[in-house]
Amino acid sequence: MDEVKTNTEQITEAKNGKEVVIALKGLKKSFGKNEVLKDITLEVKRGENVLILGKSGTGKSVTIQCIVGLLTPDGGSLKVFGEEVAQLSDKELKQLRMKFGFLFQSGALYDSMTIRENLAFPLTRVLKLTDQREIDKRIEDVLESVGLLEATDKLPSDLSGGMRKRAGLARTLIINPEIMLYDEPTTCLDPITSREISYLILEIQKKYKTSSIIITHDMECARIAADRILIMDDGKFVAEGSFDELHRSTNKIAASFFKDIL
Repeated sequence: MDEVKTNTEQITEAKNGKEVVIALKGLKKSFGKNEVLKDITLEVKRGENVLILGKSGTGKSVTIQCIVGLLTPDGGSLKVFGEEVAQLSDKELKQLRMKFGFLFQSGALYDSMTIRENLAFPLTRVLKLTDQREIDKRIEDVLESVGLLEATDKLPSDLSGGMRKRAGLARTLIINPEIMLYDEPTTCLDPITSREISYLILEIQKKYKTSSIIITHDMECARIAADRILIMDDGKFVAEGSFDELHRSTNKIAASFFKDIL
């Protein structure tokens, strides 16, 4: 990978530094004859934003679906907080998922509920909170953290695309996840709003001390939000490093993403 650090070097650094919260080794996943993931190896450290960059259909979303147990890998090892996900019982897997926040492309809000009701839902149904004052305080705090207090009693249909994305992010954050998974967080947004969401991801990392995997093909999001970037092509990671390292790389696939970046 030229001057870009090798996967082995990155793993060594992770083990010598902060706790590794996600560890994939030799991960494989196929759908029929279509081999989507081919020997994927990745480690994510506590408090780190790792961004997976790649074109559509290269295996990015399948990777994070395997991490949260929505898909079962065909081979390799997948550990979260040191636990082999494939060996967890249904109860243990449910408990593990409580530590994840997942921002879907659509925001995944309930259209018939106000933003307040959308946020109260996981507090009452998942965390089983009953104290209305605590529920209201949590809702106010998380909406303030994403800059959306003015939308508390609005319906999702009353919000712009960027505001819906913020509301989806607030609902994800309200259960205090340790790991955030962002699936194309800036898709369908205008450049200014995309940049705002990218900076918000960075603010959330600092405020909530989250570890994150960000799936995107948005280069501005990669520049702003990523501590480390992996480029995926045809079900494999083909280059890895910081934004600046990959920008200087002579790796042909990396260069295709960075060719228009000044």
